[in-house]
Amino acid sequence: MYPRLKSSVVAMLCALLAAGCASTQAAPEPASEPTPLTASAALGDFGTVDYCSLLNVPEVAPGAVAVPTFENCQAGLGSRTILVGPLAFDSDPNIKPYAYQGQVPDGVAIQQSMFNDRTTCTRAITFADGNRLDLSVTDTGTDQAARCGVADAAVGSALAVITANKVGRLTFPERSWGRVAPCVLLESHDLDTAAGPGSRPATGLSGHSCIRGKISLKLTVETANPSGPAEPLGGREARVRTAGAFCLVDTTQPAPGLPGRRELAEISVVETAGTAGDGTCAQARTAAAAILPRLPAPEKP
Repeated sequence: MYPRLKSSVVAMLCALLAAGCASTQAAPEPASEPTPLTASAALGDFGTVDYCSLLNVPEVAPGAVAVPTFENCQAGLGSRTILVGPLAFDSDPNIKPYAYQGQVPDGVAIQQSMFNDRTTCTRAITFADGNRLDLSVTDTGTDQAARCGVADAAVGSALAVITANKVGRLTFPERSWGRVAPCVLLESHDLDTAAGPGSRPATGLSGHSCIRGKISLKLTVETANPSGPAEPLGGREARVRTAGAFCLVDTTQPAPGLPGRRELAEISVVETAGTAGDGTCAQARTAAAAILPRLPAPEKP
């Protein structure tokens, strides 16, 4: 009797233990908090962002031709121009709150700019770190609601690409100005007078522009045909022009990897006393003579 009873008890205990083990469930893991989306997390390396990858042209602007530059994407259709980019981090008093109707990632705000709102509708995607991506639609019409409808569609396109982790990258072939660190070119002592005493170079967010005191240098892809007479400066063919308080010197070279396009180097000097004139342009020419020879030259055919 006893051996049989003992074996029965053992069997019952095993059955009870097995049933208890089968009914035990792992404790649920605590839900993770949403992570506010920063610009670097959304876009990766700012210097290689293909801003045209953020714009679904067939949906937002069917028939438009999109041109990627180093700092933005410009899509043109007739008199309408859509710009995606550039990135900015400075405060802008024209940026105001806006009740965007689409879905927005955690930590991101969609805002609007009231600047030039008779011909342009501008939206800003402001990330959790304060950096923002500007998007604008400009045309010659009077229908601001239509412009803003396109701008909102561009915002939705950019957010869809970002949240799907499908932001495209630019590649810069040999001798492309996209490989150049512009602040290195502004460190020359030849620029001390024009830039201003004690000035130091500071790079832009994208890494393709730099400012030192009164001088700035931007490297990008040309999106408009050059205008004005050409003159030799720094061993290159350049054009000098004034725009308000700025005197600008532009030069171009064929864009490696972009047939039919040209890369653009734009040097500007600001006149702090008012409108730019001959004195400001003399400083711009001096700056160009120091900067342009240091740019990579295109390969000879």
